[in-house]
Parts: sequence; structure tokens; C-alpha cells
Amino acid sequence: MAHDRIHARKPTHDLERWSVGTIAAVSERDGHAVFEVTTAGGESIELVVTVAIRDLVLRRLDLGADESPIGARVWYRSRGG
Repeated sequence: MAHDRIHARKPTHDLERWSVGTIAAVSERDGHAVFEVTTAGGESIELVVTVAIRDLVLRRLDLGADESPIGARVWYRSRGG
């Protein structure tokens, strides 16, 4: 499976290859993590990543214990996973 890419922090390289969006939902499907992201243009896309990547992204968002990742800004590249 070709996984999508997602970062909690602005990438430092190849910036033109990354898009910015906000997290609308986070779930799991078939052993993978799924981020629903709203694009800058208002469209909704799904990004499929490993559970380890999901955990890394959520840790790097620096959320408090009671804070939700919904509405947080992320950088992504969709590969159609």
C-alpha cells in the first residue's frame, strides 16, 4: 500500500511539493490510521498512514491532554494510499 505523507510541522525541504490543511477527523481502518483533512480550498480528503505515523504527528502537535487534534494545521502529500 502506498501511504500518504503528513507532518505536524512545516517541512524544511521541497516546500512546493507539500499542501496545507486542517485536521477534521482521525480514525482507523483496516489497521491503518486515516486523517480526514480539509484543504485550503475547502475540500475534504483522506490521508492513509501507519498507526506509528499517526502517533508521531499527534505527539508533535503539542496538544494538551484534553485537547483534540481537530482543527490543527498539518502539511501533507497525498499518494492515494
